[in-house]
Amino acid sequence: MQLRYNFRLYPTAGQRQALANAFGCARVVFNDALRARQEAHAAGLAYISDGELSKQVITEAKKTGQRAWLGEVSAVVLQQALADLNTAYRNFFNSITGKRKAKVAPPRFRSKSDRRQAIRFTRNARFQVTAGGKLRLPKIGDVTVRWSRRLPSEPSSVTVVKDAAGRYFASFVVETSGEPLPETAAEVGIDLGLTHFAVLSDGRKIDNPRFLRRAERRLKKAQQALSRKAQGSNNRKKAIVKVARAHAGVADARRDFAHKLSTRIIRENQAVYVEDLSVKGLARTRLAKSVHDAGWSALVNMLEYKADRYGRTLMKVDRWFPSSKLCSACGAVAESMPLNVRSWACPCGAVHDRDVNAARNILAAGRAERPNACGGTVRPAA
Repeated sequence: MQLRYNFRLYPTAGQRQALANAFGCARVVFNDALRARQEAHAAGLAYISDGELSKQVITEAKKTGQRAWLGEVSAVVLQQALADLNTAYRNFFNSITGKRKAKVAPPRFRSKSDRRQAIRFTRNARFQVTAGGKLRLPKIGDVTVRWSRRLPSEPSSVTVVKDAAGRYFASFVVETSGEPLPETAAEVGIDLGLTHFAVLSDGRKIDNPRFLRRAERRLKKAQQALSRKAQGSNNRKKAIVKVARAHAGVADARRDFAHKLSTRIIRENQAVYVEDLSVKGLARTRLAKSVHDAGWSALVNMLEYKADRYGRTLMKVDRWFPSSKLCSACGAVAESMPLNVRSWACPCGAVHDRDVNAARNILAAGRAERPNACGGTVRPAA
């Protein structure tokens, strides 16, 4: 399986300028290629092939006075910009033909003012990690890397990213094999929510950290300071970076929390069952801000790839399954269960904590739907 490993970069002033040139060249090639295809389409001409497009916007363009500076950066960076455009077109075509369920807009032009810039180097570019632990990039130099762990194998590519907060990162793509953990008999159902971030079927409750809510005051002050700066001034540029750094701190804290929680859950349980929530639908309700702040999708995605990597099982229970209204003791279903009801009593005499009961029902439903050794489900036929 392929994994990404991200590390912080600390380029020198000269290397930052070289990276800025590479970002700009990649952006220009992408935009020139997109414009060429749009003009061909408007003129009723055939779709320009990848090879012809590369020749037109890179090889021939370097020979002109207007684009001669494209030769100052690695050719692989320019080719990867075209690869990004081809991927964008492929996703768009798959969307309109029905091969891809999610709707995808056609490619758009990249702007110089985009807060996130990125370039990609493949093995053809001959990037390497030096003996001293620096990242050697063609026509940029040896960049200092803050290593937090070892790469499990030789990377096939590295993407250098400058984020909105002005930080630089190296994102390595590596091929790894599974690392199965020792088997355990424990299994867990997880009910994700807002009162508590997660409630486990064994009764444990994980508090909702509410990173965005806790940082709101600081974010508000930074945003107000930005609004008072004159358009186009240097002070406004500095204020923009301050706002971006404040938001980056929130995102980093949320990601760190999700990584630690998902790792703990995967290590402790052989099988994990979660509800297949419609986050997009919930994000259109009055709870949208809290839903986005929770970051359920990030946790589920991490559980998914970590389960695959460590030999665990992750199953998603149908979102229409009445986990909250179903009595985990007798199987009776309550007629209604408003959100303000946090505990309820079933006619059978069982008294339930709403979230713990839901987590137990998710565990039971996941076990019933889990394939057995013969490939069938555990649930008996009706």
